[in-house]
Parts: sequence; structure tokens; C-alpha cells
Amino acid sequence: MRALSSDDQALIDAATGFIRQRYIENRHHIGAAIRGGSGRVYLGLHLDTYVGRCSVCAEAVALGSALSAGETSIDCVVSVRHPRPREQHGQPKIVSPCGICREMLVDFAPGATVIMMREGALARIPVADLLPDKYRREP
Repeated sequence: MRALSSDDQALIDAATGFIRQRYIENRHHIGAAIRGGSGRVYLGLHLDTYVGRCSVCAEAVALGSALSAGETSIDCVVSVRHPRPREQHGQPKIVSPCGICREMLVDFAPGATVIMMREGALARIPVADLLPDKYRREP
């Protein structure tokens, strides 16, 4: 676990501002921000569909943007969920990546960290720690 830096707070702010700006109920409720090895930040928006299997996570969209732009390493990832209008808390909150995103991040960004809650505080967690004993194909 690593403590958060000012760059990490800027990443959180980017994801939070992005989902606040782009939130549409039943369409987009998660925003992700990824900082590439270059220091550039890439944003992704969750694409919710009526057929759930067709939905695409915000982390996948952001990672695809980073890799398409030529990033060869990923430093850090954060995901932020916007509350629905009927929920009591009105502020976006940091959430952990889902299981599928954990698999994807370990495959494409094995050295990255993820900002999430750990023991009551925000921390940077190595993505590999989120998926112990990951499935791997034998050569």
C-alpha cells in the first residue's frame, strides 16, 4: 500500500469531475481516470446498456484510450461512481474495479496501482494484489 500524492489527488479530481459532467442515469454512472507512464491522464466513461453483457466498464474505456495513444506503461487507476438521484449520499465515491476489470488490468497494466479504500482510508494498491492466483495460460 502506498500513500497518495498530489498527482494521485489530481487523478481522483479528474475522474470525479468527469463523471459529474457526464453522468446520465442508467447510461453512465462510473468514470475512470488512468495515469500513463508518461504522466498523461486518460478518462473513461462506463457505457451501460439495456443488455448487460454489452456494457463496457469505464476502466476498459480509459485503458483503451491510453494504449491507443501509445502509452507503454500504466502508473495508476481510479474509478468513481456517481450516486443515483434517489440515493441519500449526493457525492461521487471512489469504488474498486470489478472482477473483470481486475483481470484486464493485471493483463495490460500489471505494474499499475489502483486508488481505493483500504482500512478506512484511500490508498494505492498494486493491481496484482487485487487478483491473487490469477489464471494464466501455460505456454
